[in-house]
Amino acid sequence: MLGINPEDVKAVLQQIQPQLIILGVVLALAIIITIAVIKVKKPLRGLIRKGSWIAFALTLVLVVSNILLSPLYSMVNMAMGGGKISGKSIDEAQALCTEIAEEGIVLLKNEESALPLAEGTKVNVFGWSSTNPIYGGTGSGALSAAYETIDFLTGLKDAGIEYNQDLVDFYTGWRDTRPTVGMMGQDWTVPEPQLSEYGSLITDAKDFSDTAIFFIARSGGEGADLPMSYDGEDTFHDDGSGMFGVTGVRYSEYKDDLDASKSYLELTNREQALLDEVTSNFDKVIVVVNSANAMELGFVNDYSQIKSVVYCPGTGQTGFDGLGEILAGQVNPSGKTADTFVADLLATPTINNFGDFDYTNMSEFGYENMFAEGGMSYPTFVNYVEGIYVGYRFYETAYAEAQAGNMEFDYDSQVVYPFGYGLSYTTFNQEMGAISNDGKTVSFDVTVTNTGDVAGKDVVQVYFNPPYTNGGIEKSAANLITFEKTGVIEPGASETVNVSFAVEDMASYDADGEGCYVLDAGDYEISINADSHHKIATDNVNVASKVVYDESNKRESDQVVATNQFDFARGENFTYLSRADGFANYDEATAAPTSFEMGDELKATYFNETNYDPTDYNNDSDVMPTTGANNGIKLAELRGLDYDDAKWDELLDELTVADMNTLIALGGYETSAVDSIGKVMTYDCDGPASINNNFTGQGSIGFPAAVMIACTWNKELAYSFGDSIGQMANEMDVSGWYAPATNTHRSAFAGRNFEYYSEDGVLAGWMCASAVNGAREHGVYSYVKHFATNDQETNRTGFLCTWLNEQSLREVYLKSFEITFKNSNPAATMVAFNNIGTIPAEACSPLLNTVLRDEWGFRGLAETDYFGGYGYQDSDRMIRNGCDLMLATYETPQSTVTDQTSATSVIAMRQASKNILYTVVNSRAYENEVISGKPTWVKIVYAVDVVLIALLAFLCFKAIKKYLKLKKEVEPQVEEA
Repeated sequence: MLGINPEDVKAVLQQIQPQLIILGVVLALAIIITIAVIKVKKPLRGLIRKGSWIAFALTLVLVVSNILLSPLYSMVNMAMGGGKISGKSIDEAQALCTEIAEEGIVLLKNEESALPLAEGTKVNVFGWSSTNPIYGGTGSGALSAAYETIDFLTGLKDAGIEYNQDLVDFYTGWRDTRPTVGMMGQDWTVPEPQLSEYGSLITDAKDFSDTAIFFIARSGGEGADLPMSYDGEDTFHDDGSGMFGVTGVRYSEYKDDLDASKSYLELTNREQALLDEVTSNFDKVIVVVNSANAMELGFVNDYSQIKSVVYCPGTGQTGFDGLGEILAGQVNPSGKTADTFVADLLATPTINNFGDFDYTNMSEFGYENMFAEGGMSYPTFVNYVEGIYVGYRFYETAYAEAQAGNMEFDYDSQVVYPFGYGLSYTTFNQEMGAISNDGKTVSFDVTVTNTGDVAGKDVVQVYFNPPYTNGGIEKSAANLITFEKTGVIEPGASETVNVSFAVEDMASYDADGEGCYVLDAGDYEISINADSHHKIATDNVNVASKVVYDESNKRESDQVVATNQFDFARGENFTYLSRADGFANYDEATAAPTSFEMGDELKATYFNETNYDPTDYNNDSDVMPTTGANNGIKLAELRGLDYDDAKWDELLDELTVADMNTLIALGGYETSAVDSIGKVMTYDCDGPASINNNFTGQGSIGFPAAVMIACTWNKELAYSFGDSIGQMANEMDVSGWYAPATNTHRSAFAGRNFEYYSEDGVLAGWMCASAVNGAREHGVYSYVKHFATNDQETNRTGFLCTWLNEQSLREVYLKSFEITFKNSNPAATMVAFNNIGTIPAEACSPLLNTVLRDEWGFRGLAETDYFGGYGYQDSDRMIRNGCDLMLATYETPQSTVTDQTSATSVIAMRQASKNILYTVVNSRAYENEVISGKPTWVKIVYAVDVVLIALLAFLCFKAIKKYLKLKKEVEPQVEEA
């Protein structure tokens, strides 16, 4: 969520034009009155002067107050509205926050049972970040400052672990604040004292304790991706930092800490030097990694002194208590990684095609953008060259090809910790029962037994490996298909977990052949795994003959058949990575772009505000719908009715074009009121880790980052998170939640990974769906975001053309959204900033209508991301293609529908209005009329207006009456004189 574009000042002036005219008239009258006062005879002058100036003052107050309030209506609504969260709800949320951390923190390494710490153990905590840890991220996903956070050191203290205060004092005295990253302030320094500044602190620390904790942290934020290299001067180089341009490191004293060959997700030189010194002085070192972005952790195996490694993404307000409990052994860790931790992040299949790539032949589409470097935006692009081989899908498939002798690939040197990996203080055994397959559903039992001596939880992970034909449909050798988490299992006890999934869920999307989903014939290996790489047990499901899910045989989970819709986004001048012949085209496919021109054929399909005209797309055969009818129907009467019920048409007939435009154009943190149909205003609030009213400051506590929620692998905890958000939203009088966010971790360097769940769509999808269902229990609709392919922050508002094939779009980047929309009822979605191909996602009918509504059966509203005047957000274009609501806090020329006279446009306005109304009437806002009428502040303003107008009328009446009376008395005297 960003600032106000100066261009929109014109829009504000246009919006308040009537009030300005009135003010002008009042000023003109004041001048006339002043002149009249001078010329009128003395007996009348005082009366006129007194009455006129009182009237003028009242009129001025009346007009100016309305002028100021009119364009800021939405923001004033938010500032004046809402309720307060109860102490009980806050206490419950804080307890849940800690519980999520207890299950989401991942134990990555634990040699010689170094953890848990023995009772009474003292620790030396090294690393400046230990005094400035990461709780979440920056931007719309940031935590509220209204609640006290429990930091890492407090978490240790609360768990009864004593730490070396001398080290803490040294770090806090050296620097007490963390640099800001993301949004408007990017400072990619990793503050760490030089080794020489420690003096004797390190050697003295050995007298305090023989145990050392080495704490490292990395932050991420909205608006900028993480730096991938250092340019050798005094700034990190991030190959473009979203919409704000590169600001980089602001402190030249860290220059010696940076290395041109290193990224932000590696140890800095100073951190490396400190680790060398710590491992030289302590034989028992515990590394804590506090980052939602998967770092390079190969170094932990280079030191025999590093006994344990703990992965702790953003903890939210109270999550560091959970970390303290795990270190102290009060809680048994049960988290599993939500991403693959690779040895070299600069050697992944995505690395050369992530970041800033500018077209060189698109200057005619440039548009003024205050957030762009130089004040102008021009079209940019990114190529998803890796296809379906994102994260573990590449590494596990490459391993399978190497095992088959088709290529050379050393898995252990490439992957440090696999996806789904995590240790425990106990051990478990999993036994796979017999598979049942009725042709539609595969199911079996898994018996999990605790074979250790500590109670704990385990995760059942189910993967499938489909039959693959060399050169055929691209297929990963490992695909998570379902998962379940056990309850607490006591030592020696067992729990039987039933798992099931649809046979059709193993189908691959055959974009280049059948143009739909296909289930090839053959044996599908089904395995229960400890993680994506290590199989515990396997069995096969046989598909006797090929199944094509075409028009005559759609998948049961689809409302209409899924067929090719996105050929236009395939791109040009690059090759997609293929498994054929053991990834023989790897070097060619994953190379950096060599072409920076858009071809003429694609260029002809490119539109933004420089060349888009809605009237070019009007259909003369469209019939103007009825507007402004007096059918006597109120919105509340339609609650619970089917989306296609005939009564909707009767209600929609009552809307005027102005009513519809207000609904569409003004959707910033609200949906607008429409008095004629009894549509009440509703409040919508940010963000992914909490729910906050940005205007009043009222909000919830901040929960752990989405990554940590995903690392719990616990759908029930994700549901509880949504349930807590819904409860607090209800108490705040909020009906819409701008979350959850479920884009894909395509790269570890994506700045917003902290608020997205995972590299895997199945894990992310069920976490997201569970959270949505929890919020829905309280009637809250969730704007599931950012739909879709907003997988990097760089150029997200810079006309970013995202090029990808349909198979990867459907199997990877839409998967979590598909699971969410099919298995929960969010009733809303926030659409991504970027383009899919040449088409803005916010105006992509194949995405918003064909896939979302037709295939998946979604009923509800689609809203833009923030309206920032970026040059492509045009409500005319968007409502004609399935995006209904503009996230604008005041009406702008772009958020206002300009074509309000053609039948084509009014039909689109009517459809958009229906989607908004359907969402709202089936929300908490119409549960026993939770919200009624206009906001209180509006009623107060109206009441004051009425009083002032009445007073003006009274003054005018009295003045005229006295004037006439005095005139009669004065005139004879004048005549006599």
